[in-house]
Formats: sequence, structure tokens, C-alpha cells
Amino acid sequence: MRAVWTIVCALALAACATPGERAAQMQADIDEMIQVYGPACEKLGFQRGSDAWRDCVLRLDTREEHRRYSSQPVSTSCIGHRGFFHCTTL
Repeated sequence: MRAVWTIVCALALAACATPGERAAQMQADIDEMIQVYGPACEKLGFQRGSDAWRDCVLRLDTREEHRRYSSQPVSTSCIGHRGFFHCTTL
């Protein structure tokens, strides 16, 4: 039993990310967005590095993310009894 708790605690600590690690992940995500959508925004006529270009990159990423997640199947499950239900949609 003690070994199980040790493993569970070790996994819980490994899953935690420091603020620096989260910031590095966010920077990597932004760099990827710029690499993927930056050229398209330039072709649309936005000057690279301008506020309008950044807005274009964010809008294209948001549109693609919405398209990706809205096409996923949705599952709803409800638990409870007469008159009192709690439903979760995934």
C-alpha cells in the first residue's frame, strides 16, 4: 500500500508545472501559431508584426480551433433522481 501511495504522489508532483514551464509552453504555442498562420496573413495584405497582422493570426487560429472542436462528437450523461439531475456534456 505504501508503494502505491509513493507512486501516486510522484505522479501528482510530476504533473505539476512551474510558472516558468507554463510560460515556455505558451511561448511555444504562440510561435507555432505565427509559423502556421503568419504567412497567410501576409498574403492577405497585413504587414508582418503589425497589430492587424497579430489580430489576423489570432483570428485564424481561433477559427481553426473552433472548427476542430465543433466537429468532435458530443456525449451527455446525466445522474440523479426525479427532479434533481446533474448533466455533464463532453
